[in-house]
Amino acid sequence: MNPLSWIAARRQKLDPEQQARLTALSAPLALDETPLSRARMVVVDLETSGLNVNRDRILSVGAVVVENGSIDLGSQYECTLFQANHRVTESVLIHGIAPSEVAQGVAPVDALLDFMAFADNGVFVAFHAAFDQRMLQRGLRQTLNTRLRHVFLDVAELAPMLCPEATGRKTLDDWQDYFQLRNSQRHHASADALATAEILLILLSRARAQGIQTLAELNARLRHWRRLRQARIGSL
Repeated sequence: MNPLSWIAARRQKLDPEQQARLTALSAPLALDETPLSRARMVVVDLETSGLNVNRDRILSVGAVVVENGSIDLGSQYECTLFQANHRVTESVLIHGIAPSEVAQGVAPVDALLDFMAFADNGVFVAFHAAFDQRMLQRGLRQTLNTRLRHVFLDVAELAPMLCPEATGRKTLDDWQDYFQLRNSQRHHASADALATAEILLILLSRARAQGIQTLAELNARLRHWRRLRQARIGSL
C-alpha cells in the first residue's frame, strides 16, 4: 500500500452529525486590525506519543482562552484521545499519559471536532508553535479530512522579540522563571497551556506599551524581527 492509500485508509468516514458539526465550524480570525485587547486567543498545548510530526500521534489536548485582557478560567478545554496500540515511550515517561488512560480516551474524530468547536474563530497561540501546528494539521487531515486554517502565534518568538533584555532564554521553564511564574504540573497539556497563557498576558501588555495595538501590527513587528534575526545569523 502506498503512503497516500495508507493515509486514506486511516481516515474515518464521518457520520451525518459529525459532518454537520464540521461544516458548522467558524471561519478563523485573521491577523487583521482587531485590537489585541479584543482578540480571542486560544492558547493550546498538545501532548503526543513522540516528537516525529510525520509519525507520532496526539494523546492529549489542553487549551485556555485569553480575551479582553484576561484568562477566561471558565473557558478551558482538556481531552485525552483514544489511540489504538499506544505503548509506553520516552515521551510517556515525560507527560505521564499511561496506555490505560489513552485506551479510555475520546475517539479522535469527536475529540478534534470538540476542540475545533471550542477554539471557534480564535487565533491559536502555543510555545514552539510549529510543532503543535503541524501535529494538529496532520490530525485534522487524517481524522476529519479537513485542513487547519487557523493562524498560530508562537510565544517562543514573541517573548524574545518583546523582551530583548532577557537573552538566552529558550524554554517555557526559562520564561516562567523570568516572569516569576510557577507551574507545578509541567508536561501536562492543560497546565502548560495555562502557563503559556500567563506569559502571553504579560507579553500582550509589553506589546501595547511598545505601541503595538492590533493583531496586524503584532504580525508586522514579528515579521520584521524574524528578518533581523536571520540577518544576524547569516552574518555569523
